[in-house]
Amino acid sequence: MSFRYPSSSPLHPEALKKKQRSIRDAFPVPLTLRVHRALSWLRRAEAENEDEDVRFILLWIGFNAAYAGDVGLALGGESQRERDAFGRFFSTLVSFDGKHRIYDMVWQRFSQEIRLLLANRYVFAPFWHHHNRIAGFEDWGEMLERERVATANALRRHDTATLLSILFGRLYVLRNQLVHGGATWNSEVNRTQVRDCGALLGSLLPLFIDLMMDNADHEWPMPHYPVVDSPA
Repeated sequence: MSFRYPSSSPLHPEALKKKQRSIRDAFPVPLTLRVHRALSWLRRAEAENEDEDVRFILLWIGFNAAYAGDVGLALGGESQRERDAFGRFFSTLVSFDGKHRIYDMVWQRFSQEIRLLLANRYVFAPFWHHHNRIAGFEDWGEMLERERVATANALRRHDTATLLSILFGRLYVLRNQLVHGGATWNSEVNRTQVRDCGALLGSLLPLFIDLMMDNADHEWPMPHYPVVDSPA
């Protein structure tokens, strides 16, 4: 599965860049940094037509630029505060999505791919914790089942924010496998995951950026790495 917005779409990276240039003077500094950085990586990902591994990594960096928090802390369980912030980021975006574009993307356009991804143990962090003999994850299979139930409950409640939090946890595992050398470049073993995750991220990140730009008056927190002037 592959997915790219056509050049005529308002969600095409170049259309988003044009929109950003036309309204950025009204952006507060935190949003300026988030959108500018996220778009730079999104546009580079759009130009990547041959390497699916590289495209996924570029898209993940773009997402991290938009989120601008510590995803590792949020998903690793070390920080409840960061985990709450991660959840609020998705809840905020969904609350701004009056046209239900995120909902349509995750529950309709990619519903089958997401179900398969969420059932895949190879992008489920507790499976790898157990495989690497980290104590406390012997019941990873039960954890996977509980997450499946949570996903089903989210579907029943139309709780898109919860689904996004679970989904991006899986994308983060794939990101770690690639960035930390836990996978072979262009490997057939993980082609389906890389291809599907790249398509999902490539469809959702433009939506996230567009919603952020449309809601410049929201109090977006300052990124962890703001521009800091060098001392004189």
